Amino acid sequence: MRTEKAARSTTPPPFEQPHDNGSGPVITVRDLTKTYGELEAVRHVGFEVSPGEIFGFLGPNGAGKSTTINILCTLLQPTSGNARVAGYDVAAEPLEVRRRIGLVFQDTTLDEYLTAEENLRFHAELYGVPRATIPGRVEQIMGMVGLWERRDSLVRTFSGGMKRRLEIARGLLHSPRVLFLDEPTVGLDPQTREHIWSYIGELRRKEDITIFMTTHYMDEAEYCDRIAIIDNGEIVVSGTPDELKELVGKDRVSITTDDNDAAIKALREVFSVEATISEGAVTAHVPNGETFVPRLFRDLGIGIRSVSVARPSLDDVFMTFTGRTIRDAESSSADRLRQMPWMRMRGR
Repeated sequence: MRTEKAARSTTPPPFEQPHDNGSGPVITVRDLTKTYGELEAVRHVGFEVSPGEIFGFLGPNGAGKSTTINILCTLLQPTSGNARVAGYDVAAEPLEVRRRIGLVFQDTTLDEYLTAEENLRFHAELYGVPRATIPGRVEQIMGMVGLWERRDSLVRTFSGGMKRRLEIARGLLHSPRVLFLDEPTVGLDPQTREHIWSYIGELRRKEDITIFMTTHYMDEAEYCDRIAIIDNGEIVVSGTPDELKELVGKDRVSITTDDNDAAIKALREVFSVEATISEGAVTAHVPNGETFVPRLFRDLGIGIRSVSVARPSLDDVFMTFTGRTIRDAESSSADRLRQMPWMRMRGR
């Protein structure tokens, strides 16, 4: 039986142009489950990704995003269910899958004591890219991410954003059909994150590639064509960003009061509105926030210290379908992460 350790250490087969011209989904997942003892890291997940899409997994740390992406990239074996990438089964045909994918890990895997160009040439050799084509491909892909002028610089001299761009270039070097990005901008400042996404959008247009990415940033998820929100190992809802926000259909009103518990009770009894406490504020969703606020001040009967009104956002979608914000979910997901085998080992 092929072990997970063996799956991680196997070198991809020789390079060939990997663009299968199938018209169906480039990724198909059915009833995918991954367990560690009694913990279900991924629970009966299913979805499809069409060619050319940017498809995003949105959820807190510990939700099952990285576990799913590791299964799709053949770094983990599923406990049950099945998944196909570029027409190949990830468990039964891992070498064929690897030939057709690029992967940018959450943590950097560049050799910082090599130059940028040396990192890419090493990757090209590993994937069996024909030597005659390597120089031209390296120049092309480094030019696309704006790093050709820094090709002879040691990677350790690069900023975090430059390293991320180089890793994305490396993931595209062997012309994969699908590029997997696991939290591609984690730890970067907002301006650098925006620049990274500008490069990703340009690369998708030029390379005719499908992108599967994970994130816990709401603004980053807006770049996706479609999103699947995942929480506690399960997909709770999926669709385009606009479709998901339309599902909420209500404005979010957040207030801080002299007595939040009493305010929640008054909202229920006086306005027939259900509210929750999130990040220290009483939050409710109502059809028209602008007309609701004057009534709130008039009839709530409890001192209001502050109020804010916002149109539906992906954070509202997450709250609607999970009962909490993604920030609140991050806190509770820490317990799930501590149950993972690698987290227990790290603590020893």
